[in-house]
Amino acid sequence: MSAPERVRVAIIGASGYTGGELCRLLLGHPRAEVTAVMAKRAAGQRLDEVFPHLRGLLPLAIEAFDPDAVAARADVAFAALPHGESALVVAALRARGVTTLDLSADFRLHDAAAWAAWYGGKEHPAHPAAALLADAVYGVPERHRAALRGAGLVAVPGCYPTASILAVAPLLAAGLVSPDGIIIDAKSGASGAGRTPGLATHVPEAAEGVRAYKVGGTHRHTVEIEQELAIAVGREPSAIAVTFTPHLLPMTRGILSCVYAAPTDAGRDAGVYRDALVAAYAEEPFVDVLPEGALPDTAHVRGSNRVHVQAVYDARARRVLAIAALDNLVKGASGQAVQCMNAVFGWPETLGLGAAPMFP
Repeated sequence: MSAPERVRVAIIGASGYTGGELCRLLLGHPRAEVTAVMAKRAAGQRLDEVFPHLRGLLPLAIEAFDPDAVAARADVAFAALPHGESALVVAALRARGVTTLDLSADFRLHDAAAWAAWYGGKEHPAHPAAALLADAVYGVPERHRAALRGAGLVAVPGCYPTASILAVAPLLAAGLVSPDGIIIDAKSGASGAGRTPGLATHVPEAAEGVRAYKVGGTHRHTVEIEQELAIAVGREPSAIAVTFTPHLLPMTRGILSCVYAAPTDAGRDAGVYRDALVAAYAEEPFVDVLPEGALPDTAHVRGSNRVHVQAVYDARARRVLAIAALDNLVKGASGQAVQCMNAVFGWPETLGLGAAPMFP
């Protein structure tokens, strides 16, 4: 596949946080032009009415979704829609030959039965477009770069899985930690819940507390994490079971994932775990292994596509702790989607993503 000089881009679900972040990032992309923005509830409004921070930057009207209009005006589409709904949109776009990057969970799981078990419901008890699952590439470039080149459908991962996978997958692949008994303790900012108002993320309800939610193996990202960690060690997804506990923090952006795993040899030098991360990410433009003794902080990656990782060994407890921090709306969603688009077309993955983190 020869790399095109430029592509036209449509954003479906443009009125949500990930849609707005896609607009912001693609404005700085030298080879992409946003030519259509579509959303159900915001159709008929201007984009800068929905997102005033884009005033004067992207003067487009939001339209209702029309797959024929997308195919006529765009080469690439980003679908930032709820699960179930997204699958039908993606199927319509792929039928028209549009390269599609899906930010929902509809194509992340390889098994249609697993999707039905975790995401099925009254409206969609079975996967609405199961025939496309085999074509979808799981979009963590650091893990699946070769498969992304030329892909027609990319399943952009969730924010919690991205942080957790990048933290511990290299240790698993190197045989340094056991895939059995992994515990993941992760925290997220409220924007991860989306833009639709809800009591749980209402400021008076969430601002002064920290809470766990969807515990006991009930969070849908659990199966996505298990699938990818199983690939790292050559197991079937059903052969790995992680304990995943997410928490809501009273902040807007950020994911901090702490992954606890047992070493396969408790007698190794403590530095070998960090060394494995250094080796895995030495050539990666967005993953920084922090100096020994430094720990990831969501404030240090905010607004960027960067990931900070670290690994330490607790000799007393005989546990390895792998930590990752990222921005859930950028590397955890829209930024990773843009990085995947770059990988699909064989462009430098840093295009449109070179901005430094915002601090403070």
